[in-house]
Amino acid sequence: MCEENKLAEWARTTISRRQFGAPTGAAALAACASGEGESIAQNSAPGLKERGVNFPTADGTLDGFFVQPESGTHPAVILWPDIAGIREAKRNIARKLAGAGYAVLVVNPYYRDVTGEQFPDFAAFVSGGGFQKVGPWRGKLNAETIMRDASAIVEWLDRQEGVDQAHGIGTQGYCMGGPFTIWSAAAVPKRIKAAASFHGGGLVRPDNAMSPHKVLDKVDASLLIAVAQDDDAEAPTDKTVFADAAKAADVPVTVTVFPGDHGWMVADSPAYDSTAAARGEADLKALYAAALA
Repeated sequence: MCEENKLAEWARTTISRRQFGAPTGAAALAACASGEGESIAQNSAPGLKERGVNFPTADGTLDGFFVQPESGTHPAVILWPDIAGIREAKRNIARKLAGAGYAVLVVNPYYRDVTGEQFPDFAAFVSGGGFQKVGPWRGKLNAETIMRDASAIVEWLDRQEGVDQAHGIGTQGYCMGGPFTIWSAAAVPKRIKAAASFHGGGLVRPDNAMSPHKVLDKVDASLLIAVAQDDDAEAPTDKTVFADAAKAADVPVTVTVFPGDHGWMVADSPAYDSTAAARGEADLKALYAAALA
């Protein structure tokens, strides 16, 4: 599965906005005003409401983007972005999922250092020296910090109007966010009942006691591990190691190698594949429908 060399390969790729375009949709959220629940209204899709949010954690003030159906109560979902962080491509994923009946929080994983969107899209991330910029921020995101964040996020979600506490919470992550979903599920097993990793990096870390595949005994959730075909070619045994660990922990898991390269699920990625992304979305919705019922 994806490791640092994959990110370096992306950085060497010739990327321009003309190649895959900036994502469409509402303009990026402005930074939230101070105080929990304050927000700036955006152009939500029909039937949805969305806002910028911020709330305290053990490590500071986490900010993010929250979108949900205008009425009723719905299961909550935590969305962990890839290395380029919170941006319109991720907000659009959240909007689409909210349209299917979920209350979705897109997390700013770098909140310990910066607030809100840092890059409008992946092209800007690469051209603007994003790999070097986020390095120190990303270095703080280990199992312990993500598990603390997950606990605070779940506590916040369960206080929000429109979140159905009678149903489990789902979590999904992309690239570096993939392992965050497993750590989240391990941190709050009573609430997080489904976790999906799309082209996730570092799900199997043999020398790390907190490797996602080594904490599955703490998880009480159904898992979807969607592996990019090029990541699988580089580390073909990782999928088997993870699946075997899940079986030993009695954790339901589907591990699938997709016909797409690393980044296929994300619209502003140079590897985006609409056909494979549609299949990934369908698998995700099936996971949530079964596990969050």
